[in-house]
Amino acid sequence: MFDAVKTGVGIVTTKWVIERPMIFKGSVAQAHGRIGTVTPGFGVTIGEAVQASCSAYPFFERKIVTTSAGDKVELVDGGYCANNPTLYAIADAMMALKKPSESLRVVSVGVGVYPEPKPGFFTKMRWAKYLLSVQLLQKTLEINTQSMDQLRTILFKSIPTIRISDTFEKPEMATDLFEHDLDKLNILRQRGVESFAQREPQLKEFLVSDRAR
Repeated sequence: MFDAVKTGVGIVTTKWVIERPMIFKGSVAQAHGRIGTVTPGFGVTIGEAVQASCSAYPFFERKIVTTSAGDKVELVDGGYCANNPTLYAIADAMMALKKPSESLRVVSVGVGVYPEPKPGFFTKMRWAKYLLSVQLLQKTLEINTQSMDQLRTILFKSIPTIRISDTFEKPEMATDLFEHDLDKLNILRQRGVESFAQREPQLKEFLVSDRAR
């Protein structure tokens, strides 16, 4: 449950019916309103919130959760409202937690950029990707990512930020949201570890140096 989380966390989802964000948070201190009735994570488990947050409909089915108030809420991927949720994190830090902007450091972690799978190896599910509606969805999520990051740059240029989202151009790295090959997914995970390893000294300097001085 969210009340077991020992640091501020926000898991972004989107309410399908009323078309608004629903952000599961671990602390009442992160609330921007209705503080008297806030329950960490709305009483939903972390697992349910994570599943809802990556329910990229129509790639995946919508997720229905039941809150501690007894409300049933139909949720889809947080990418519909903030595929890059950095602005929401900054808003929590500055507005809810009252942290000055000069004390903030942002590490923004993306999923990377990969080549498209080649035609000829499609399962029936992969064919669905090339329906116009699904193409538009994937494009919309990427546009959302870039738009949110551009707004962050404009509004909070003074907040130091490191963005980690490498581009992998080799054909064997081709993948998409339908990827289900466990060996390929393991390779992607390993590449993620390498992305961090390459920046570990920079991140330590970025996040620790001011405190050390």
